Amino acid sequence: MIANFRQNDKPTVVSKGRDVEMAKDPGLGYRVKATVIGVKGKCNAGHREGDTFEISCHNPAGLCGFFFHDLFPHLSAFQFGGNFPWWEGDTIQLQCPDPNNLVSLKLERSKRT
Repeated sequence: MIANFRQNDKPTVVSKGRDVEMAKDPGLGYRVKATVIGVKGKCNAGHREGDTFEISCHNPAGLCGFFFHDLFPHLSAFQFGGNFPWWEGDTIQLQCPDPNNLVSLKLERSKRT
């Protein structure tokens, strides 16, 4: 299987020679918007400062597996209304685990309409 997570494309998986659509985000919890606020080096997933996209526990939004794996515990708490003592309000900042190609994200949550 080969996954296709290009930004602005519908995520698909090529399985046994056919495209299969990935699981759809069921729209649970808060809506979370990510903004790339900094890139030091070169992001291997192609993200650039100023990029904005919606992200959720069901939608990795084109992040590489390392970054999505690292931010998932924070994202799941944030998306479903949780807080850590060092978070203030409905905005948090997280960083990619690659110190040589550091990507910084600002996540903002808002109620779904």
